[in-house]
Amino acid sequence: MKQFIYSFAFTVLAFSNVTAQKNDDVKVAIDLKTITNDKVTVTVTPPAFKTNSTTYFIPKIVPGTYSADNYGKFIENFKAYDKKGRALEVVKADDNSWKIDNAKKLVKITYEVNDTYDTEGTGAHEIFSPAGTNIVANENFVLNTHGFIGYFEDMGELPYELTITHPATLWGATSFVDTNDSNEIDVFNAPRYPEVVDHPIMYSKPDYTSFMVDGMEILISVYSPTGKVTAKDITPEMETMMRAQKRFLGAINSTKKYSVLVYLSDIEGNDAKGFGALEHTTSTTVVMPEAMPLEQLLSSLKDVVSHEFFHIVTPLSVHSKEIHFFNYNTPKMSEHLWMYEGVTEYFANLFQVNQGLITEEEFYIRMAEKVAQSKQFDETMNFTKMSKNILEAPYKDAYYNVYLKGALIAMCIDIEMRESSNGEKGILDLMQALSNEYGSNKPFNDEDLFTKITALSYPAVGEFLNTYVAGSTPIPYDEYFAKMGVTKAIVEKPGNPFLKNEQTPYVTINAAKEIVILPNIEGNTFMSSLGIQAGDALLSVNDTAYNLDNIYDLIMNSMSWKEGEPITVTIKRDEKEQVLNGKVQLPTEEIEGYQSGNDVKVQLRESWLKG
Repeated sequence: MKQFIYSFAFTVLAFSNVTAQKNDDVKVAIDLKTITNDKVTVTVTPPAFKTNSTTYFIPKIVPGTYSADNYGKFIENFKAYDKKGRALEVVKADDNSWKIDNAKKLVKITYEVNDTYDTEGTGAHEIFSPAGTNIVANENFVLNTHGFIGYFEDMGELPYELTITHPATLWGATSFVDTNDSNEIDVFNAPRYPEVVDHPIMYSKPDYTSFMVDGMEILISVYSPTGKVTAKDITPEMETMMRAQKRFLGAINSTKKYSVLVYLSDIEGNDAKGFGALEHTTSTTVVMPEAMPLEQLLSSLKDVVSHEFFHIVTPLSVHSKEIHFFNYNTPKMSEHLWMYEGVTEYFANLFQVNQGLITEEEFYIRMAEKVAQSKQFDETMNFTKMSKNILEAPYKDAYYNVYLKGALIAMCIDIEMRESSNGEKGILDLMQALSNEYGSNKPFNDEDLFTKITALSYPAVGEFLNTYVAGSTPIPYDEYFAKMGVTKAIVEKPGNPFLKNEQTPYVTINAAKEIVILPNIEGNTFMSSLGIQAGDALLSVNDTAYNLDNIYDLIMNSMSWKEGEPITVTIKRDEKEQVLNGKVQLPTEEIEGYQSGNDVKVQLRESWLKG
């Protein structure tokens, strides 16, 4: 009864104060205490309108996703009211917008929000989980704020005040600053709508750590449904990585607080299915399967979080007007995805070899894989044109290439700069110069960037950009590696016991739901060392039974097996069970890669990878 009275009193108070609303801000109230039919109620109190009508928008697209996701589809019971509580006429113009008549009388709108996680895998939508939302009463709320909060026409640059009521048992992890001392009410302020979108919040039972790195506070918050993984489990690896990243970045320091919000999904239930991360200027939202072995989880987090963290360089510190004044419903895309995603992805790999987290050989393997995968796309596609039109066919189908060719573009610029400066300067120096030139509050004109980069670097860099990025000429990667004394070679890389080339399975499923080694295949060293043959049904590994229902667990667990550790595999061959004992021999695969060759260029190469 006390909870009901309190919630009711708060609602009445909010309604009675709308007439006292300031003229220059938008107030948003989100109620996480009273959940009805798995929906959250949102109340928005706008400033006074001078127009006869207005439109309220929920984003169609948000930065970092480059896809039309139509978050308005998850909004229900949209209503508008005047100061006497009378309903105003509302017309839903499309999936993401509501037109409100008599706007001069408007004092409040309300609507309900459905979450996205519990409908993933049903075909209802294709929203990438780290950009999605979650509503589980009294347990977890993932508030990617673009899924809950919208903006009024021509009011996106106004300040926002966000008030969230929540159960006292839940704590909101975010880079927002809470200005309210209550353990059930959080109040956050943002100077403009893009800042609201840029600050996700995850409410759950408190499980977090924090540490300082060169004046930057790092917050690590984890939601694990069963408690299998805690923030303390992943913090040492995250701290080592982020300290290395800060050492690598040097003077670039764009934010005072950075939050890593980790949501671990129950993949067997109605839960998030899209794994990865989404960047924000002061935080990262991460979704991973809880079933993933800790060692593999840490490895995956190292790659995805490092990528997102490097976005503090671009687009946070260096971005175009299309990004700074992003239109969430009719967006104009920038020409420079190669920089926003490509430079970021390159840094996420380069810093690891630079800081000794991976070997030189491992770095070459990563780059070689990007070369091979990027060649599956049209190598003559104009990359700036693709970026500008990334929401349209055929360019949207080439989006993944921004992480492949985009990173290779960044690598080639790095090499050009190292060669032109005799090893003294590279692409990190360029990004630092661009950050000093622009910064988070000074966007550049898309068409001016190449000229500015050339002025801040070398003519060879400008020629590269015009020929290979704004042009249609395929990049001769071997020539660029050769500039650093790196030559093409056949190299070995670690493989997976059940996946060839990390994607083609060695196994299938039979009518009894058993996992069966594919017939007529040549087994790898893992199989041959244990005596596993084509056609064998794999029943259990180390006394854990496996079949169709948990084959994903088997694949995930195999990624953390160590060379030489004992292993017991139960198989069925010719309808008879057999137990095979032995030691793990991890397979390797030969790929076309690169290796250091010309010792004359060793100092230049060292400046590239270690400078």
